[in-house]
Amino acid sequence: MNRAVVKCLVVSFLCLIFGCPMFATSPARKQVVPMHDVVRNSLDFAVRQSLLMVKSLESKPGVLPRTISAEGKLETAKPSAWISGFFPGELWYLYEYTKDAELKKYADEFTQRVRSQMYTTDNHDVGFMIFCSFGNGYRLTRNPDYKAVIDTAARSLSTRFNPAVGAIRSWNFSYPGRNWQYAVIIDNMMNLELLMWASKTFKNEKLRDIVISHADKTLKYHFRPDYSSFHVVSYDPKTGLPEFRHTAQGYSDASSWARGQAWGLYGYTMMYRETKKPEYLEQAKHIARFILSNPHLPADKIPYWDFDAPDITNAYRDASAGAIVCSALIELSRYVEAPLSKSYLKVAETQLRSLSSPSYRANAGENGNFILRHSVGNKPANSEVDVPLSYADYYFVEALMRYKKTVLHE
Repeated sequence: MNRAVVKCLVVSFLCLIFGCPMFATSPARKQVVPMHDVVRNSLDFAVRQSLLMVKSLESKPGVLPRTISAEGKLETAKPSAWISGFFPGELWYLYEYTKDAELKKYADEFTQRVRSQMYTTDNHDVGFMIFCSFGNGYRLTRNPDYKAVIDTAARSLSTRFNPAVGAIRSWNFSYPGRNWQYAVIIDNMMNLELLMWASKTFKNEKLRDIVISHADKTLKYHFRPDYSSFHVVSYDPKTGLPEFRHTAQGYSDASSWARGQAWGLYGYTMMYRETKKPEYLEQAKHIARFILSNPHLPADKIPYWDFDAPDITNAYRDASAGAIVCSALIELSRYVEAPLSKSYLKVAETQLRSLSSPSYRANAGENGNFILRHSVGNKPANSEVDVPLSYADYYFVEALMRYKKTVLHE
């Protein structure tokens, strides 16, 4: 008998007796954890971490969690900080998940810490502050007091609109050497949801007109031909025309700051939901294409802090940008044709798995009691680099809840 045939028969016999390695389950071929379990496990972990955070701040009124120091200690923020509404909003999402009375109590307590910001008129972030906190609170409880706070906040934000420019002013200041007269940043798209909600709830068409004007102006001047966006556009307040297109938190004026792209995607997805204007849906799809087809988007779908950062493979990741994109894609999947919807959800699932893994999710009781690690606040200013951030946690929890409802139908 041919020696090769004999050898094959011997190997086959040994496989029958001892089990053949080529058919054995190897570490590289582990069973994939179902998305239901990924979502449930991360939400359960978020509840545990958030309650630890609450306990650490319960006796410290008037502060909200922000990040951690270089030594790993919790850093807090005053209610006037733009990030103040995120932790209360996170607690409301977790109350929605658990229906736990204790979480509801804490969600209200930390929401009330932000109450004074309904009168904010010196920046655009009142939308983040109030709608993430009181907005989610009202959605779940229908507390009329929350509704009144949102009404006041919307009126405050609307004072920053200049009809000559057609947009809501973001900042009253300029970075050194920039000379911005009327700075509008892409982040401002996120604050439009507060105004749209107030417009519908209180039958205020003026607010809707402001929102549409701002969204249209941003669509016209904030985006490049490839649908990446600038961070800052400064307008001439007399002519309403753009003077400068710059960045503040990205690598360069010509680069694509990752969180800025995420704000744009989320903002125009929300605008389509609220208006059903087809141009907003097309813009969201264009932005999604830029992000998802970008050659610098890593395999785990969590972006580097800037898509054009130097030495890109060694650049910091931004979990906050990944969480925002993930949440936006889950919603956007509801408004597009089936093949595109499926592709968006596939990426979102990858992002949820990545953020739920030890590569990004903290260990229990560590990381200042934040959920996620590895976010980037403002790299050029060397501020909050490769640290946990409250808004990364907020949008991660929101994405988990959206996936739970939209895909798992729970």
